[in-house]
Amino acid sequence: MPQPPLLPSQPCPCGRLAASGKPLVFSQCCGRYLDDFAGTPAPDAESLMRSRYTAFVRERADYLLATWHAGHRPPSIEFDPGVKWLGLDVRQHRALDATHAEVEFVARQKSPGSPAVRLHERSRFVHEAGRWYYVDGDSR
Repeated sequence: MPQPPLLPSQPCPCGRLAASGKPLVFSQCCGRYLDDFAGTPAPDAESLMRSRYTAFVRERADYLLATWHAGHRPPSIEFDPGVKWLGLDVRQHRALDATHAEVEFVARQKSPGSPAVRLHERSRFVHEAGRWYYVDGDSR
């Protein structure tokens, strides 16, 4: 079941900062991609990866599936009940060429009754038909 909507003025879950050093608000960050998938594609692989993290936080399977490359997309996504996402750290964003990029990140989460865990991944992205897609990744 999706989470209650974020107010446009709340900080974005992805943690991206404005030039001022303050957190970007949801409506100026990932919210524009999640709320207008057809009209506002993420401009680069890092923005897509951040918006996908936000989609996990918000339990937006529709967005996650739509941004997963068709050749690697699972048939569905299940969310573990009670998982709390604790933060995202983007370590590196690297364009390999005009249509391929990698993003290395660490995401932290906690499941009820379990210690917090870190997902450290180098994700691969491809740009096709005017939009970026998540392909796959290597966990570390």
